Amino acid sequence: MHPSSNPVADAAAAGGVDSVSSSQGFNDCIVGYHTNPWTCGIAKFNAILARHLGVPVVGFAGMTREQGRRPLLSVKFSEFTPDHIPEFDAWAHERKGEYDLFLHALSGDPVEQRLIANAVRVYCGNRELTARLRELRADCVELFCPGTITMPHRINKTELQVFTFGMAHKIRVDHYRKLARLLDATGRSYKVFVSTALHEGTNFDGSFVVRFEELQEIFGPHVYFMGYLSDTAVFNHLLDASFLAAFFEHGLRANNTTVNAALEYGRAVVTNLDAFSPAGYEHMDTVLDINRLEQIPDGQTLERIGQSARAVALDRYGWNRLIAQLTADSL
Repeated sequence: MHPSSNPVADAAAAGGVDSVSSSQGFNDCIVGYHTNPWTCGIAKFNAILARHLGVPVVGFAGMTREQGRRPLLSVKFSEFTPDHIPEFDAWAHERKGEYDLFLHALSGDPVEQRLIANAVRVYCGNRELTARLRELRADCVELFCPGTITMPHRINKTELQVFTFGMAHKIRVDHYRKLARLLDATGRSYKVFVSTALHEGTNFDGSFVVRFEELQEIFGPHVYFMGYLSDTAVFNHLLDASFLAAFFEHGLRANNTTVNAALEYGRAVVTNLDAFSPAGYEHMDTVLDINRLEQIPDGQTLERIGQSARAVALDRYGWNRLIAQLTADSL
């Protein structure tokens, strides 16, 4: 690297970070770019690190000096959006000699190099990064990133196994509260697997976290969050489940494909029905309506309901019937 293109060398020639007096002691906050641990591995790492250090995680945008007199900036520069890069450049200049830097990757961008140059201490997440970075900072420190499984525990066998799946913003908390009361009343052991889906243009935002926290409050140690699952994973959860729980704003509709899939494979479904729910899906016959349900049926009854629903789902709402109707209408 040519000296003129090395901002660390330039900083050293001008006095650099060594000439800047900095506060001593531990970092008083972790600064991240992405801060949602549901969607970003570095954000999750930062959250766990902050918890161990007993300091807060602060988003880069809008951070003040009062929030972090000696922050640790833990980032991957390649994740920055173009409109934020100048803000980081200005921040690195303004906070020169006041922050430490934990790099999870190297991009070689000049702004990234200035972040490196102006940091008091620079850490790297692996040996390769350290070897590359020592061309810029001979004093960089090699660290590592421990595992980020936050709640390790085995999934115990239970008498009842409930699977629920859907968009987080559509979760009907009131129905899940009643379901929890009915499950507790059985006296049987149970677990609830929760998966989710994302519509195009949506993300795991704050409302998503709030919904999951509500389900955690409702089901306590019985609930397990499985995240986004592939079709293969969903299929296997359906086969293993005692029943699927799926609740909707108004009621089950004929185009609620998750419910249809469960019914096609003979799983009983606890849902909510109204006047616009599909014909043929009747309480205690082919589905269970949470609004009318007074107790969770025994396993034999759940099996019967699931098989009755399978016949309706395949005969009336299956792919063969759909294709036949489309073909007939096109003649």
